[in-house]
Amino acid sequence: MKSKLALPALVFVLCSSFGTSLPTSEQKPINRPPNIILILIDDMGAADVGCYRPNSSASSLPPTPHIDRLAAEGIQFTNYYSAAPICSPSRVGLLTGNVPGKWRITSFLADRKHNRTCEQADFLDASAPSVARELKAAGYATAHFGKWHMGGGRDVDNAPGIRQYGFDAYASTWESPDPDPLLTSTDWIWAKSDSVKRWNRTAYFVDKTLDFLKRNPDKPCYINLWPDDVHTPWVPDETTLNEFPKGTEKPREFKTVLTELDLQIGRLMAGLKALGVDENTLVVFTSDNGALPTFQGSRSGLFRGSKLSLYEGGIRMPFIVRYPARTPKGRVDNQSVLSAVDLLPTFVSLAGKKGRNTGADGENRAGVLLGKPTIRKNPLFWEYGRNTESFRYPGGRDKSPNLAMRQGHWKLLVNADGSGTELYELDTDPAEQTDVAAQHPRLVDEMRPKLMAWRTGLAKK
Repeated sequence: MKSKLALPALVFVLCSSFGTSLPTSEQKPINRPPNIILILIDDMGAADVGCYRPNSSASSLPPTPHIDRLAAEGIQFTNYYSAAPICSPSRVGLLTGNVPGKWRITSFLADRKHNRTCEQADFLDASAPSVARELKAAGYATAHFGKWHMGGGRDVDNAPGIRQYGFDAYASTWESPDPDPLLTSTDWIWAKSDSVKRWNRTAYFVDKTLDFLKRNPDKPCYINLWPDDVHTPWVPDETTLNEFPKGTEKPREFKTVLTELDLQIGRLMAGLKALGVDENTLVVFTSDNGALPTFQGSRSGLFRGSKLSLYEGGIRMPFIVRYPARTPKGRVDNQSVLSAVDLLPTFVSLAGKKGRNTGADGENRAGVLLGKPTIRKNPLFWEYGRNTESFRYPGGRDKSPNLAMRQGHWKLLVNADGSGTELYELDTDPAEQTDVAAQHPRLVDEMRPKLMAWRTGLAKK
């Protein structure tokens, strides 16, 4: 009953299809596991996608018709969480199915000095579980196209190569052990001399994805399509690059970058149809963490917080699944709580390896992705911010305590020293406006020891 009453509060709207129809092609018989394409957008806020905006018609953000079409042709989830409110640990959670603290990744990876002060490793251990490695063992061809940021770059020159995590092919950016020379002509994230310009990168990664599918017609494919849009600073065209060599964080440039990203998602989907693999391809669309800047909160939508925060705006992300062979169209799932750490066991299950022990912290949610909402069995946990020396935080009310836990429709936040306890009832207060810890002392006393014990376990890693 409570979840039904909460729907008006969430005000998530499933948008209708926009734009012209994609080209049609004869589909190949479905007699094998699905291709899986995991689209991970960089720093995309909850309201950057049109169909997740509380009031799309009044929004100052540009429309996203091609991404909205994904939702109209599949399932739009409203309770999906990243593994962390910042890049590197959120990606580790996706790849490994583990909470990132287990592998000593706590913030964005940078130079060795920064990593030490963040109490983290310099790169993800190559022995960690890997969804690519698991699917490769199940007969998949595997590829990573886009941002990596799980080790390599700056003065970290001993990070394992991307192939060591189970990928057959790759093309990546500067923050990786294997930067693509077409994208990285200098020792920095972009340069005027790059063969593939900053504003053409997403198109480049989409082209790589489609080419990989074309070159592997006899195997199911798993592909990470991880563009580094819409991360700041924004460089949407050569005029901007000439005027602002280091990019900008202004709304005009953001809107141009988001519009181009949406167009490239449309190109991807048209390409799948042209290849005849559309029906049996599972496309998952999400973000690694929340937005920053949020433009006075508009990019976070209903939610409080941003990137670098454990409030919902930092970790509760758009999540869309489209799989025509098995997924119903036009669904909105407001019931199922999903996490990035669920994706490894879920993808392994969809590949036909049910019952395989992957060592994941997440749950197998294959049924949920196929249109069968279910209640989550286990709570979710997060950490961000082990000190004030090297961790960055948002200002004002967006700065959260550094530990969080979701259990059912309750969310508890607390600092690792036990201070700053906050409790929110998310079904009725998704914006985390009213702290009800004082009204529910027994619930706080039940949840807080679990959260503190989880954090103590990570500190021993």
